[in-house]
Amino acid sequence: MPAVPPSKLPAASEQGGPPPEILAAFEAAKGFMPVDEGLALYAAAVEAGRLGLPLLEIGTYCGRSTLLLADAARRAGVTALTVDHHRGSEEQQPGWEYHDPETVDPEIGLMDTLPTFRRTLHRAGLEEHVVALVGRSPQIAALWNSPLGLVFIDGGHTDEHAGADYAGWAPHVAVGGLLVIHDVFPDPVDEFTGQAPYRIYLRALESGEFTEVSVTGSLRVLRRTEASASGHR
Repeated sequence: MPAVPPSKLPAASEQGGPPPEILAAFEAAKGFMPVDEGLALYAAAVEAGRLGLPLLEIGTYCGRSTLLLADAARRAGVTALTVDHHRGSEEQQPGWEYHDPETVDPEIGLMDTLPTFRRTLHRAGLEEHVVALVGRSPQIAALWNSPLGLVFIDGGHTDEHAGADYAGWAPHVAVGGLLVIHDVFPDPVDEFTGQAPYRIYLRALESGEFTEVSVTGSLRVLRRTEASASGHR
């Protein structure tokens, strides 16, 4: 099926949007993505699902955004994949702004969001549409060798982690597929939370392989228009 022209991605409402129960589950789940960005992600996932390829996210946390990808994958008859070590990113550790004590395993004293994530999927009835890849993104990316319809980068916010997510996964976006980057903040005041995602967003545009198709808050949706030398055509 031909890809949607890169001028404008259809809004979630034009795509039909997520079912009310999925949107309610999204809003009830632990996480940080606002509804407008979630709807934009869902619209991108539905559009990318038309390629008949898996949809992948980096940065699962407790499954808030995974619900949207899973429902879009169910709708398209493909699989949603989600990559996370489930020990939390930098800003989610104790003493930081986004830390949630409920995510700490009391037995070992470390964060473990995997049980909460599994409950989130179970309650929404979406377990069978998701494959959870538990481990560090660069290690899993090094083993990956299949094209993807969508890659959603929402992992660590340091240059090391965001850069590795981009280098490891962007080459696997098929031509016509979508690269979605969350927490893109151009203002240097957001150095810790959003400058690394902003830099990989610029890197994608400067590569000449991606063009921007939508902006919603801190969410950027880009389409691959040229094949990567190391990726999939």
